[in-house]
Amino acid sequence: MGEPTLRDRIELYYATVPLGFADAEEFGPLRLFVRKGEGAPYYGGPNHAYPVAAGPAPVSAGSASGGPAAGFASSGPVGTGITAADIARVRARQRELGVAESFEWLAEVTPSLRALVEAAGLPVAERPLMVLDPHHPLPPQPLPEGVTIRVLDADDPGLPAVLALPRLAFADVGTAVGPAGRAELAAVAEKLVADGTVETIRPTLLTGHKVLAAAFAPDGTPLAAGHYHPARGITEIGGIGTLPTARRQGLGAAVMAALATHAREHGVHTVFLAYAEAAVARIYARLGFRPAGTTLLIADQPARGQ
Repeated sequence: MGEPTLRDRIELYYATVPLGFADAEEFGPLRLFVRKGEGAPYYGGPNHAYPVAAGPAPVSAGSASGGPAAGFASSGPVGTGITAADIARVRARQRELGVAESFEWLAEVTPSLRALVEAAGLPVAERPLMVLDPHHPLPPQPLPEGVTIRVLDADDPGLPAVLALPRLAFADVGTAVGPAGRAELAAVAEKLVADGTVETIRPTLLTGHKVLAAAFAPDGTPLAAGHYHPARGITEIGGIGTLPTARRQGLGAAVMAALATHAREHGVHTVFLAYAEAAVARIYARLGFRPAGTTLLIADQPARGQ
């Protein structure tokens, strides 16, 4: 076998990273990741790619899979054999679990799935992907005076506010300066402490399953944040958001560059991301990211489980 292609590596990532937080259930040619604990639910999608060797492969619906294992395998011709009945079975299981009926897959690898999902009444949205050129230098990006970036550990006092930041950033989409600022951030952070969200995140930071970075104002307020989950030398950087009152200062780009650099320094060789707006893509292109295909997902489905 030759070296895996970029699409192979992205598919391997999608097949591996949820297993740190979810069990895999098989529905013929489809797989559903079922969250094992608290947190946003995962998705269903094609099961032609999966990690193998060190543990058992994902098993039949209703049973737990083994944990992440070494290696990579393909279970058959890509995009073949999926039927409307398979999609209906996954959706029924999602309804049973009380989670959103969500699917996610690479458009170029399983193109036939889109028509089947849309025929089932689920609207499909496109999320273009970009990958960082592994040879492209990535110097630190300029920051406003007094602003610093750091990677958080599990006991970082800024953790509640950093976890709260995306709630405000993604509630007010776009890149324009918005009204939500420090007071709103503090209120959301307080809620995340009270409902236990902060405590559920600490173990993933301790184990290295999640890396979280933020840009902080001199008074300790996080102004922009993002994260990545490394798996097998591959990662997707996600959750890049800026406090609406702090936009238009290059903070998101600076956090993105810091995360990509941290990933490279810790053994990650493939760094990719998804975007929703052309303006954001232009920023990432200036950092050295280039187009790398398209992820398809159900429109308005919850953010991928973290």
